[in-house]
Amino acid sequence: MLIRRRWEALTEVAIELLIRLCGISAILFVFGIFFFVFREGSGFLFHGFKFLEFFGSTEWYPTSQSHVRYGVLALIAGTASVTALAMLIAVPFGIGAAIFISEFCGSRLKETLKITIEMLAAIPSVVWGFIGLTLMNPLIMKLFGAPIGLNVLNGGLILALMSLPIIVSVGEDALKAVPDSYREAALALGVTRWQLVYRVLLPAAKNGLLAAVLLGVGRAVGETMAVLMATGHAVKIPASLLDSVRTLTATIAAELGEAPVHSEHYQVLFIIGILLFMITFVVNLTAYLFVRGIRGK
Repeated sequence: MLIRRRWEALTEVAIELLIRLCGISAILFVFGIFFFVFREGSGFLFHGFKFLEFFGSTEWYPTSQSHVRYGVLALIAGTASVTALAMLIAVPFGIGAAIFISEFCGSRLKETLKITIEMLAAIPSVVWGFIGLTLMNPLIMKLFGAPIGLNVLNGGLILALMSLPIIVSVGEDALKAVPDSYREAALALGVTRWQLVYRVLLPAAKNGLLAAVLLGVGRAVGETMAVLMATGHAVKIPASLLDSVRTLTATIAAELGEAPVHSEHYQVLFIIGILLFMITFVVNLTAYLFVRGIRGK
């Protein structure tokens, strides 16, 4: 009996150490990734990097023989425009779907919808890119008379569909986390179901719902293959939804394989990676803070 108790105690300690190691390793992996990306781009970052030219110029000519220029303003504008359009589409539909699944549909329909939404999340990004290239491209050309259907509208629609699963999933969790006592108290006062949603559930779950939106933004900003195939890959600031653009992630994916290792072009692409890392880190950190509720108010 004594040996068995000691064995159980040792097993418990070993499992606890393994769990701690897993948690610490995740942090180490994140810092390791940042260190690798920073190391690869540090040569140009500290020798030759011009802040105003990099962030203020729309001229991206990394392979020019006479005048090399690294301006990412058009790439940032392309990323921002596609992401903004995707969120304008995905947020109302995502939050609406989360409310419907959480509060209005029956158990059988709820399970069916959740499985369907999870299947959307399982579709590879390159498949979404093919949908944008082969299906949305001719459809946009036909409906809007655009010379090419690979543009902001195409990329925004694809990213909206890709961001929906995470917005719906996190949004539904936030609504389910609202105590049932809130619902019971509101119904006891005679409110309708829509008044319950608008007056009680949305204010109570606002931090979680905002976190869902921010996670959707992070998903859209970090997407690569779909926007590479669906946005037209043109380096310019868009003037309309029918203009072709290029995003930061698509630039890295398209050019890193052709850039000589440790060249200026190679290092600048890693600086773009640092920029993307910082953007996604800030978005996810903000989402985490809202999940915690920011109780300092």
